[in-house]
Amino acid sequence: MSALFEYDDDRETASAAKVRALEALLIEKGVLGSDSVDTVLSHFETVAGPFNGARIVARAWVDPAFKQRLLDDTPKAIAELNFPLGMDGAEGEHMKAVANTPETHNLIICTLCSCYPWPVLGLPPYWYKDPVFRSRGVREPRAVLKEFGVPIAPEKEVKVWDSSAQIRWFVVPERPADSEHLSQEELAELITPEAMMGVALVPSPKA
Repeated sequence: MSALFEYDDDRETASAAKVRALEALLIEKGVLGSDSVDTVLSHFETVAGPFNGARIVARAWVDPAFKQRLLDDTPKAIAELNFPLGMDGAEGEHMKAVANTPETHNLIICTLCSCYPWPVLGLPPYWYKDPVFRSRGVREPRAVLKEFGVPIAPEKEVKVWDSSAQIRWFVVPERPADSEHLSQEELAELITPEAMMGVALVPSPKA
């Protein structure tokens, strides 16, 4: 990750303390049950998360017909897979996939707040919500990508997709070289949330 968007460890600690205090107050007032937060966290650890997106991308890599269906009608293609119920809820409404190619690299941002396809990417990282990333991603995407370790050749087009409440985008990254021998499940293990946001590449298994 770019050093520009890194945060001190105490930011996480301070945020966690605030969350615990708020949770305790809401439980005391009867707004939340004592197990409500644990239930939500369990959902994002076991049901909705980047492991879903990795499965989708890996399937697209090994099945060109599925990949085309995914790009044409993302929710309909995702519905073909055996995912848990609720993939179209909790920030998953109106998801849309775009594919990186040798000619084009895609970058996902949200200029307004932090709209994000939670069911396929999990919870958004801090830096995705940072105003610096959101504004610079629009103005100078090539510079931002370079800071993330993804330099883009001048002849390659960079497309920036702005997620919103209407459309939540994610990227189908290019399949890495020297991965022809891998199974679909092994390919899925290579895919990161950052690659599906466009701020990272999927490395070759030999790298």
